[in-house]
Amino acid sequence: MYERADELRRLLNEWDFIGVFDPETNVDEYDCMLSPLLTRLAGGADSNEIREYLDEEIRGHFGVSPEGAGTGPMAERLVAWREVGDGEH
Repeated sequence: MYERADELRRLLNEWDFIGVFDPETNVDEYDCMLSPLLTRLAGGADSNEIREYLDEEIRGHFGVSPEGAGTGPMAERLVAWREVGDGEH
């Protein structure tokens, strides 16, 4: 489980939709999304559901507009990541 959380953290940091990731000083900015995303992905959420969650989180928690953040492509990437991980078990 921790390995998957670390992988998801890496994906979110690569996405870095607010541009604050720094491998030396700021690696946990998006950790608030780890558990909710892992839960949704494990529950079989599709890319539309993941995109909706990302849009809500960006708007509600981070206080910015999700427009231009690329939540659609990121949601697709996360669902594909889940599917690859599911095949490893």
